[in-house]
Amino acid sequence: MPADFASTVSDPLVELRNVQFGYGERPILRDVSLTIPRGKVTALMGASGGGKTTVLRLIGGQYFVQGGEVLFDGKDVKAMDMEALYAARRRMGMLFQFGALFTDMSVFENVAFPLREHTDLSDELIRDIVLMKLNAVGLRGARDLMPSQISGGMARRVALARAIALDPELIMYDEPFAGLDPISLGTAAQLIRQLNDSMGLTTIIVSHDLEETFKLADHVIILGPGTIAAQGTPEEVRKSTDPLVHQFVHALPSGPVPFHYPGPSVEQDFGPPGGSHGGAA
Repeated sequence: MPADFASTVSDPLVELRNVQFGYGERPILRDVSLTIPRGKVTALMGASGGGKTTVLRLIGGQYFVQGGEVLFDGKDVKAMDMEALYAARRRMGMLFQFGALFTDMSVFENVAFPLREHTDLSDELIRDIVLMKLNAVGLRGARDLMPSQISGGMARRVALARAIALDPELIMYDEPFAGLDPISLGTAAQLIRQLNDSMGLTTIIVSHDLEETFKLADHVIILGPGTIAAQGTPEEVRKSTDPLVHQFVHALPSGPVPFHYPGPSVEQDFGPPGGSHGGAA
């Protein structure tokens, strides 16, 4: 591991320590520990239902752990009072799947929204900041359009401009490449990398697009069923001999992640009552 990478891991911006979390009787995370290094792009990957989006929600304080700790800049998110939690959230940006723009607001007003909500800046200064953020994602000229007038890829870029409006230290992306054509996908990936490096961000990406994400990320974490299956550089994860990681990386239909959801056996569901087949009269 390079020395600069090791130093960022020793002082992570985000850390999960022995985290346990579930929905009702269904456990999602079981004793999960991981670190998100400062200034790097970390990919959080794994099979559907493995808890990736849940990790983002725990970091942002939308949910709270049932065991263990989630630390943001060394402070336990669950122990924060409301004022401290809101202050922490202002240091985070979130790009939701498919953008989640306000449909009744223009592109300009969508990006201006967090500035109006969380600052006392003048309209003139807000205008300059919004135009700078839109310029960073190549959409300054689309400022007056409504979300219904722009493409899905453009909407994702507007959402990215909104996510960086408050100059966050951490930005989290939930499936930023879903539903994008190859050109829009490549543009989004390039923007994520450029913004991370030029703004000194720490980035977390939840994605199922393995090839694009592996090209983009410095650090990859693969979640297994409630646990960490593998973590390291993209190349290290590709070489993992863990059966689940092998299945995921090579897109295999069979392996530790089954095709069938657990349920009654075929015989139980389709067998005849009393154990004998009845025929049509």
